[in-house]
Amino acid sequence: MAARAQARKRTSATAKRRPAARKPAARRKPAARRGASRIHWDRVGRVALTLVLFAVLYSYLNPVIDFVKTYTATTAARVQLHEAQDENTRLHWRIQHADDPITLDAQARAQGMVAPEETPLVVRGL
Repeated sequence: MAARAQARKRTSATAKRRPAARKPAARRKPAARRGASRIHWDRVGRVALTLVLFAVLYSYLNPVIDFVKTYTATTAARVQLHEAQDENTRLHWRIQHADDPITLDAQARAQGMVAPEETPLVVRGL
């Protein structure tokens, strides 16, 4: 049994011994900058953001113009509707009063007619 324990120790001892691991390569320090960068990234970012903002505003421009046109067209159509309703009311009134004897007499006189008991007179040279 002791032999087995020693064999185990040997195998575990050899397993623990590994070939020498390589050391990681020394890290290089980044080179010092040679001067200020020619590109100002903060300005580039602001310009890009401004361009995106204008693009978004431009995309909203056409729907706003269409809305204004629709609003003005609706207002004009509403005015025409009220005028047509007023004319419809006048025409209905005329239809309802077309049978009235006074209205019939006024229309006949406007056309130059005279009543049977009246004497027609023609005045010239006024």
